[in-house]
Parts: sequence; C-alpha cells; structure tokens
Amino acid sequence: MKTITTFWNHFQQNNFVFLLLNEISKDELKIHFDKLIEILHQYNKDLDLIIKNKTKGGELIITANGNPYLFKEVELLVHHAPVVERWKITAFLQPETNLTKYENGTDKPLEYYGITLRISEIYFIPLENPNKPTDLGIKVLLKNYIVHKDNPRLREAVYVHIEHLIGEKAFANDIAFIEIAQLETSQKNKIKLYELSNYLINSE
Repeated sequence: MKTITTFWNHFQQNNFVFLLLNEISKDELKIHFDKLIEILHQYNKDLDLIIKNKTKGGELIITANGNPYLFKEVELLVHHAPVVERWKITAFLQPETNLTKYENGTDKPLEYYGITLRISEIYFIPLENPNKPTDLGIKVLLKNYIVHKDNPRLREAVYVHIEHLIGEKAFANDIAFIEIAQLETSQKNKIKLYELSNYLINSE
C-alpha cells in the first residue's frame, strides 16, 4: 500500500509538468517521466504508463502490457487513484472507438523499433484450434512481412498495434494465439484488422 501512496503522491505533486508537454524541453520531460516510471516500478516492475495530452487536460493510462497476470495489480493501483484536476486516470489501454481514419485509410503509420505498420493496410484471417474449439486465433497479414520477418521485434510490434486497437483486456482474454504472414492479393476470407473488435464481439 505504501508504494501505491508514494506513486500517487508523486503524480499529484508533479502532474502539471505532464500537462505542459509542449512547453518544456524533452530532456526535462524525460527526467520527470523516468522518475514517475521508477516510482511505478517500485510498486510493480512490469507495469507501464502512457500519458496522453488532450486539449483540456491529460490522461494517464496504467497498462500491464497485455499480461493478464498483472491485471489485478493495475486495477488495485487505479482503484486508489486520487482525483487530480484536469486528469483522467484509466486502467488498461482502451479499445479504439473512432475507426474512421482506418476506414478512409488516413491513419498515420505507427513506427515501432524501425518497423512501420499502418492499421488500415493490415488484414487478418480467423484461425481455429481443433484441439480447443473455443480458442480463437488470428493470422495477421502484413504487406511488408517479407521486409520485417527477421526482425526480432516484429511480433511485439504487431501485438502493440492490436492491443491499441481492441484494448488490452480483449487482447489478453479473447485471442488465444497469433500468427503473422505475408499479405497476398489472392487470399480469401481476409478481414480488415480494424474490424477485429466487431468480429470478436460477434463470435462470442
């Protein structure tokens, strides 16, 4: 409990720094961010945080990086969060609700350790495990798979994209396994990746 209190006290005292993201130097920001992460890691070394700046305030997201074994830790920490003016404090990455940019193909490419992927250009095919019929898997189809297939970070990059798209809990609870392959024009039954949330809801 002490480490939870320490984390929230520190955030309360320094939250204004993160609201001024555009007004202070990157170096200074990094010092504050690293300090906040360091205190978070005293509570649990495997948790992470994401700060989003909005026009009227900020959002602090506590994430378990998709690890279901840490979900209770995230929930406990956020449960004890104080009310901080102009801040929304959220447990877990939430599903993306505005899919228009993907439908229009106007989404920006997301870069992850040199791997550039655009959600609007990614497809998936549902997979079943004959030994466990209730387990749903997906084969993720990338148009530049050949370029990145030897990159040890590729799987991680794909996971991060899917997690941001469908939310951390759905990613951990609803998808049993993921394969990655090259997108071929001739592939049948492929579905746009941004439709994955709807697919998961409808297949329950």
